[in-house]
Amino acid sequence: MSGGVRESEGPLDVAGVGCGPFNLSLGALADGVPGLRWAVFEQRRSFSWHPGLLVDGATLQVPFLADLVSLADPSSRWSFLSHLRARERLFPFYFAERFHIERVEYDAYCRWVCDGLAADGPGGDGVGGGLRFGHQVDAVRWNGERALFEVDFTRLDEAGEAEALGRAYARNVVLGIGTAPHVPEQLRPLAGAPSLPVVHAADYLAHRDRLVAAGHVTVVGSGQSGAEVFLDLLRARPVGGEGLRWLTRSPAFAPMEYSKLGLEHFTPDYTRYFHGLPERVRDGLVPRQWQLHKAVDHETLAAVHDELYRRAVRCGWPDVVLTPGVAVRTAGRLGSSQLELHLEHAEQGERSPLVTDAVVLATGYRERPAERLLAALAPLVRRDAAGRPLIDGGFRMGLDPSVTGGVYVQNGERHSHGVGAPDLGLGAYRSAVILNGVSGEEPFVLPGRTAFTSFGLRGGASGSSGSSGPLIGAGRRADSGVVNGVFPSGC
Repeated sequence: MSGGVRESEGPLDVAGVGCGPFNLSLGALADGVPGLRWAVFEQRRSFSWHPGLLVDGATLQVPFLADLVSLADPSSRWSFLSHLRARERLFPFYFAERFHIERVEYDAYCRWVCDGLAADGPGGDGVGGGLRFGHQVDAVRWNGERALFEVDFTRLDEAGEAEALGRAYARNVVLGIGTAPHVPEQLRPLAGAPSLPVVHAADYLAHRDRLVAAGHVTVVGSGQSGAEVFLDLLRARPVGGEGLRWLTRSPAFAPMEYSKLGLEHFTPDYTRYFHGLPERVRDGLVPRQWQLHKAVDHETLAAVHDELYRRAVRCGWPDVVLTPGVAVRTAGRLGSSQLELHLEHAEQGERSPLVTDAVVLATGYRERPAERLLAALAPLVRRDAAGRPLIDGGFRMGLDPSVTGGVYVQNGERHSHGVGAPDLGLGAYRSAVILNGVSGEEPFVLPGRTAFTSFGLRGGASGSSGSSGPLIGAGRRADSGVVNGVFPSGC
């Protein structure tokens, strides 16, 4: 590793930390803002979006318009439709009439955008704009004398080893460090053991062959990932010899709330409404809204039932057990080749052991902590009663007034902005709000109203939907054509 810290030439307006879909959206939209100096730093050598879950046939749960840019700037050259045109698939897509695209196609689209936005590759020094893969951000601190953030990074070589140290200066920082697979505490001693396959769904494809060959497999968790893994295993195992068990703590293998008015919980209107609620009310709401974001889409549930019925017709009841309302209390090894899960049924209050040969944990994800990255800023961060950073309506972290720059958050604000935080459909809008906040010129015209539902008593037809005020940095509002709740003549 070369000695010393190499500094960038002049400050960036925006430095993104982490390159998942949300900060990739930030870069794609920033690319269209004249004069804006930006860079996104990512420690991986290339873009990768849930590679372990790119199961054949699995689709996104949001329409293709929820790409990186369209819901904020449909004219952007980085839209999904532009990707199709560049790949000469626009007419085939048109005739396919697909509103929900496959995950592998979304991943390919994101990689196409990355290729177009990459600066000069991982060998660069972090100067100037573009995506900077192979750059691990180590610390972010505030330099009061220069009124800039210092972003310290390590440039990594092909093997992931440290190659050089660098430092960029930025007026604003956007955290997009994403989420990490969650393994329940009682199963952590078993997860990743080489002798027994106990794997998180995030790593499913890497272990698929071994899981298909196992004598008995248990899938824990009933979200979309759990359903897709279960369905894929079911289809791959022999009729009459499936040896599958699917468990969930949820009271049912429930469908996602996908009614059109229900989906309005994923609009900026609802985000504003949720942000304006008291903290204790917000904290109580999120767990009750699990069917908005933790359930399974109707088509996947139907496909599971269809496959089970097809097998029942051919060979009687399949060797499959699906049990909701069950928690895994403890788990341990049983000899050298099996696992024993100790189950408890919530409604019956009964307990029972389950012997299995492999476990797939579809137990979701948790926000990655930013404490180490922001250690130098910790004394300056304003926090709520639970110790979480305060995030304002414009996705900006609350900091001491002495910090004149902004730290913005992507997919780390569910506690303050609600269930839409991890949703791809709100990604472009949030990125546009952030860029309006940092550019000073508000380059993105954002809608004043996005839902037919008025979520609170304040606002009504004006479109504020009960919010406590407009989003900070939200930019100019498009005219809805409604004045004092009255539509213009001719409507």
